[in-house]
Amino acid sequence: MEEQTPHTPTADYGDEHIIHLSDMEHVRRRPGMYIGRLGDGSQAEDGIYVLLKEVIDNSIDEFRMNAGRQIEVTIEDAATVSVRDYGRGIPQGKLIEAVSVLNTGGKYDSKAFKKSVGLNGVGVKAVNALSAAFSVSSYRDGQVRTVHFAQGRLQEDTTAPTSEPTGTCIRFRPDEALFAGFHYRMEYVEAMLRNYAYLNTGLAILLNGKRFHSRNGLLDLLTEALTEEPLYPIVHLKGEDIEIAFTHTSQYGEEYHSFVNGQHTIQGGTHQSAFREHIARTIKEFYNKNFEFADIRNGFVGAIALNVEEPMFESQTKIKLGSNTMSPDKNSITVNKFVGDFIKREVDNYLHRDAPMAEALLQKIQANEKERKEIAGVTKLARERAKKVSLHNRKLRDCRIHLSDTKGDEEQKNMSSIFLTEGDSASGSITKSRDVNTQAVFSLRGKPLNCYGLSKKIVYENEEFNLLQAALNIEEGIENLRYNRVIIATDADVDGMHIRLLLVTFFLQFFPELIKKGHVFILQTPLFRVRNKRETRYCYSEEERLRAIEELGPSPEITRFKGLGEISHDEFRHFIGPDIRLEPVTLRKTDQVKELLEFYMGKNTMERQNFIIQNLVVEEDLVEEDQAV
Repeated sequence: MEEQTPHTPTADYGDEHIIHLSDMEHVRRRPGMYIGRLGDGSQAEDGIYVLLKEVIDNSIDEFRMNAGRQIEVTIEDAATVSVRDYGRGIPQGKLIEAVSVLNTGGKYDSKAFKKSVGLNGVGVKAVNALSAAFSVSSYRDGQVRTVHFAQGRLQEDTTAPTSEPTGTCIRFRPDEALFAGFHYRMEYVEAMLRNYAYLNTGLAILLNGKRFHSRNGLLDLLTEALTEEPLYPIVHLKGEDIEIAFTHTSQYGEEYHSFVNGQHTIQGGTHQSAFREHIARTIKEFYNKNFEFADIRNGFVGAIALNVEEPMFESQTKIKLGSNTMSPDKNSITVNKFVGDFIKREVDNYLHRDAPMAEALLQKIQANEKERKEIAGVTKLARERAKKVSLHNRKLRDCRIHLSDTKGDEEQKNMSSIFLTEGDSASGSITKSRDVNTQAVFSLRGKPLNCYGLSKKIVYENEEFNLLQAALNIEEGIENLRYNRVIIATDADVDGMHIRLLLVTFFLQFFPELIKKGHVFILQTPLFRVRNKRETRYCYSEEERLRAIEELGPSPEITRFKGLGEISHDEFRHFIGPDIRLEPVTLRKTDQVKELLEFYMGKNTMERQNFIIQNLVVEEDLVEEDQAV
């Protein structure tokens, strides 16, 4: 028998290493378990928005229990938040425990909060622990009790008489030690509050005085969400614990908005899957034709809101429903059957009642079928080509963790990114600098095709687009998207801007939901490096450059980066690491996308040429100013 070599432990391990963390310490030590990710507020899924949502959820639950019809949200200096509701107020005797002791709350008893979002007794405690300053005031029975915390530690506790209406007010400022350089972007906050209003008709939410209110629920939501004209009036149907709305547009792909107990389930779940399945099945059975589900779904835009007793979500951030039943009762029907029964009954009845709508829908399905058959041969060859081509060697340097992974850390999956780069030098710099766990690189060969006005056939005929579609795994829609962030990383020159516009056009034309769901970003990289012997500053604008020159003193060395390939991979680590700057590509109804694409990407050559000539003087002036500097 071979003699074993003694193994020496690398560190001591004794009683002193067994420690107990208080609830607040545990949240601060492991914030990802409670809010998913930290971030600085530049992205809609960053933790500061989860903190705000957790506080508002409690106020929404009060409204859903018929207590209070108005919520007032105030954000000062894009950093300090207060949320005031006019519900019943947190019971004052347990006020401290309610905001600082995990697994403490009033929602375990389903008689009091039958269909609530916050059932785990965690949300507002996480807000407290992750805030530099946190206070809660409970107004009840002519008294107000207020407690103040700092980083989850109790600082002050006061009680006084009051004439204020009953309710709760929570005020907090996220801790900058955790959320470095954070600020709230009002467009993200407004989108959140708008959804709350759509899902709680009769509730008024005020954001710094701006009022959000809805009378028609999901009908209002879909009307606002549509970026193209509907092919038939939006169908809006409501039942006990369920509400749906849907239509078709001329856009490609499918688009879903799903909610549970007022919570926006961004990643869908059992209710959205049931909606998607049964809407297609019901329509197919109505026409009694052998339509493929893909032809029924192409161009579909829909929303579903479900009320579930004690819902089970797949993470604390509650963005995907995992519940299989409508309640904990053993006799409860499944979510799939509940949704399916409602759709089969109500949608089938609607199709029988509204002949013009049924005819418009039939024409859309037949047009989808015709186009699919026309490109069937091309798509088959394209799929075979995509399988044969070694993406890893030619175009894609993949990462290890993907959004579509069934297992793994949720925070890392949400960090999964793919950089779309131009040229070998830029892709080489990013490849050498990236985090191989969560960052992939797709290298473009020159300028992509201008696909505006073309059919989806071009996606399969054009090798660049075909391989990009395969890399993202979006051929059948974005449900199995491999990366949470699709980052366009091009030079900040004319050619880079053109490539950026061509890629955005591709996504808008064929995969608009990628943009609508907030998956597409522009990588911001520095234009200048200003340094002296003591310090180096990277400047993303002329204003930052001038400030750096002033603050670093006389005669600093100034470098202007003309392209990503000029930035060494050692420096690139600063720009795609924790401090990455991303500008989200957004799509709203008011953006006049069709008109903008027609002007910039359409065939109006002379009109665009005249526009360029008229604005050329401005460009020349900028060049002269830059040379003078």
